[in-house]
Amino acid sequence: MMDIRKKIGLRIKEYRTNLKLTQEALAFKAEIDKTYVNEVENGKRNISVINLEKLISALDASVKDFFNSEAFSGGSN
Repeated sequence: MMDIRKKIGLRIKEYRTNLKLTQEALAFKAEIDKTYVNEVENGKRNISVINLEKLISALDASVKDFFNSEAFSGGSN
């Protein structure tokens, strides 16, 4: 099974690319360092709940919609 960090990172990237935002633009909007965004998207960083909420908000999404994905259905990972 895919690591939860990778699932979250891929989901953030999916939203970001659909909005045609660069990592830098998303980082600015979320008030988070762009290096941190890159590491999160690549599953290399264990994101905090607070920063996840900032990114989801910057992506104009709800927490419910963000996690409403096949990647998060079923399994514990």
